[in-house]
Amino acid sequence: TEIRNELNKRDKAISLANKVNKKPKKIRVFDFDDTVGTSKNKVFAEKDGKKITLNAEEFAKRGLDLIDKGWEMDFSDFNKVTDGGKGPLFDLMKTMKDAKGKRDMFILTARAPEAAPAIHRFLKEMGIDIPIENITGLGNSTGKAKADWIVGKAAEGYNDFYFADDALQNVRAVQDALSVIDVKSKVQQAKMK
Repeated sequence: TEIRNELNKRDKAISLANKVNKKPKKIRVFDFDDTVGTSKNKVFAEKDGKKITLNAEEFAKRGLDLIDKGWEMDFSDFNKVTDGGKGPLFDLMKTMKDAKGKRDMFILTARAPEAAPAIHRFLKEMGIDIPIENITGLGNSTGKAKADWIVGKAAEGYNDFYFADDALQNVRAVQDALSVIDVKSKVQQAKMK
């Protein structure tokens, strides 16, 4: 039934996109880590009583290999924002949020859903106030998970997309998904300086 639901979602998205004289419904979607925000959160790994700590960059480089070798990963530290700072697209998100006109702003992160309150608090303290329900923690770092979420938004009638993420595989997956649906879209990779 999960596959059937995904196919139905895609069919609805394509059907809505093909309507003539559709009114623009804008959505702006940003990843959190190394896109809108930065943090010093850690991943804790354990195997056979041995424990190691990885920062996000180290996990990106070594994480899959460690998992393949049987290491158990603990991502609970990512349920908060430690030593948060502005990511490369923070100012762009703020500009879009403050601009005239209607657009819905979202954070779409690989962090767990439990991270939403911390991300919401961080953004609000930094001057970007979006509803907490617009912060989605997928608990999944695959490009497919982000692309499926985007297609779900197209099925809700959104037809003018902006998506930004620091991970190239996520940018490509979303770009591929949006290319099938006839909607206006811009997809951007965030790069740290």
